[in-house]
Amino acid sequence: MRIARHRIVSVLRDRGQQVRADWVERELPERVDLQEHVGLLATLRLDPADLADAPSP
Repeated sequence: MRIARHRIVSVLRDRGQQVRADWVERELPERVDLQEHVGLLATLRLDPADLADAPSP
């Protein structure tokens, strides 16, 4: 499963973690593979289930 990078950035900015958000924008692809980046998401204390894209209508 993949999620949009902007969702991660948005959560980090909402938390006031500007430096981390900037790093994510520079280093991660536009669509983030959850399996490949599960460790990073855990380090950032992000739950992939909360970031998952809503299904298309």
